Amino acid sequence: MFRLLRRHKKWAFVLSDIILTIGSVIFAFWLRFDGTIPNEYSLGLILFGATLAGLNIFFIAREKLHAFTWSFVGLQDLTRLVRALTYASGTFALLLFLDFGTTNFFSGFPRSVIFISYFLNLILIGGLRISKRLWNEIMQQQPVAGGIPTLIIGAGPEGERIVRDLRSQSTRHYDIAGLVDEDPGKKNTLIHGVPVLGGVLNLPKYIEEYKIGEIVIALPSAESEKIKQAVRAAREAGIASVKIIPPFSDIIQKKITFEALKDITIEDLLGRETAKIETGAISAFVEGKTILVTGAAGSIGSEIARQIAQFSPTNLLLLDFNESGIYDLAHELAMSFPDQKTTPIISNITNREKVNSLFRRFSPEVVFHAAAYKHVPLMEQYPEEAVEVNVLGSRILGEAAKASGTKAFVFISTDKAVKPTSVMGKTKRAAEIVMSSLNSEGGTKFVAVRFGNVLASRGSVIPLFKEQIKRRTAVTVTHPDMTRYFMTIPEAALLVLEAGAIGKGGEIFLLDMGKPVKILDLAHEIIRLSGLEPDKDIPIVFTGVRPGEKIFEELLTAEEGSVATKYEKIFISHGSRLPTKDITGEKLRLLELALPSGPEKVKQALDAFIETPGEKSA
Repeated sequence: MFRLLRRHKKWAFVLSDIILTIGSVIFAFWLRFDGTIPNEYSLGLILFGATLAGLNIFFIAREKLHAFTWSFVGLQDLTRLVRALTYASGTFALLLFLDFGTTNFFSGFPRSVIFISYFLNLILIGGLRISKRLWNEIMQQQPVAGGIPTLIIGAGPEGERIVRDLRSQSTRHYDIAGLVDEDPGKKNTLIHGVPVLGGVLNLPKYIEEYKIGEIVIALPSAESEKIKQAVRAAREAGIASVKIIPPFSDIIQKKITFEALKDITIEDLLGRETAKIETGAISAFVEGKTILVTGAAGSIGSEIARQIAQFSPTNLLLLDFNESGIYDLAHELAMSFPDQKTTPIISNITNREKVNSLFRRFSPEVVFHAAAYKHVPLMEQYPEEAVEVNVLGSRILGEAAKASGTKAFVFISTDKAVKPTSVMGKTKRAAEIVMSSLNSEGGTKFVAVRFGNVLASRGSVIPLFKEQIKRRTAVTVTHPDMTRYFMTIPEAALLVLEAGAIGKGGEIFLLDMGKPVKILDLAHEIIRLSGLEPDKDIPIVFTGVRPGEKIFEELLTAEEGSVATKYEKIFISHGSRLPTKDITGEKLRLLELALPSGPEKVKQALDAFIETPGEKSA
């Protein structure tokens, strides 16, 4: 029977329902007449059962209960089954009570059999559907040979789901000893047979008592303090393996598997709650269009490309001068999105003739401009390179976009463009001004998106700290009060797409970066995540603020202010007064003329460029 159900499950359930219904009618008669069915009912008995079986099959099929996942039948499925059987029995009762004239088919039918057979149907047909899940639940209570004794941190919806999913798998890596939760109302209760213990403060006691070998954290990302506390307690108790469930956005409609659990990372400790993204707006913005991403081999550009590929553009153009990076990205996208057309392009954005040729050839409808020099200390040494790429290269791209009829141009800016003190920040502010000037001419919509640091991007502090820890050298922090905003790369990329989708032209969008994080605290957490102690196993040394760096970054000036949009974590800068198109063009000409004159002249011209009424460079 079970083999038949696996191969032809739908028809096997239809057949089973017919047999069980007829059986329930016969058994109902047997119960009604105390174990002896009168002879006058023997002929019509099967016909009665067949009639009810037909009604049951009709209403069960209408509720789509012949096609379901046997192992995961739930309360909603059983509710639909009750409804179907109630409708069937109610219809059957109507047939009994109606006068059928000459047929007298239901004449003398005992009315109590309707109710008895109804409850028998519920037991038998419902029991068949929950049988496999019930069997799995029973088997899950058996001891797990070789499973690692494990504690789950969190007895909320996340904890319940992970217990249910992990215990339902045939190959079980974990022997779940209990759940740890701060809620006193949950203590000493059971979740799928697993006891809920006390709070995180008692974690060392539970680890010793249950011989725990692994900790799995099942807490929402916003509860960073609890996550930190659990990780710290686990480390102090000697637990090397601490894992965390992936965000629920990554496992929608999927089970949590052993492979899906990941090692705890610094992103999990920062407590940034991922934004709810309006994917419908993004889809309408990019689907079926030719999209160009510049700087596509970089951290931000490559992630923007990955996110765009999910929305099925007609052609995804990947532009960068880093041929190895572009090759790797194109290969990755071909593997992940085999039906997506991508076109890798090797070019420098400062090559006006090449850029114009590319825009004439491909006519991109939307441009995401992420190509830029971004390393603050290096750009202090080479301001002419920063100006040529970040300012003049952006102008070349913007003018080519206008000439080819591009609908929207999204410029990736930075919090360092606010009251900039570094060359890199000043060039980004200058590029914002260029974008605003181009937007004022009409046609193509130009918008800028400002955000802070992204976690694990190339050149950020996190990869540097990890490399220093790996080499067991001192972790270097520039200043004990150095503070930065952080965001994950995927979230930043999606918010950029969303901002581009809602832009009308001329806006500077600000992404809500959450709470600022002290770089010193970040260093402490990364060292602890490596199983080491700050200033004991790994020293932390302060190297001093580098040229152009701020201790605190801002996302807008006091003069600008901002206004919220209806989209979560996206704001619009009111903007300070910008120079007119003629003044911008003249200042760009002076900036170009300064390029051969040496770093200091370039810096002076850059300062003059961004000095506008209401905003002075630092």
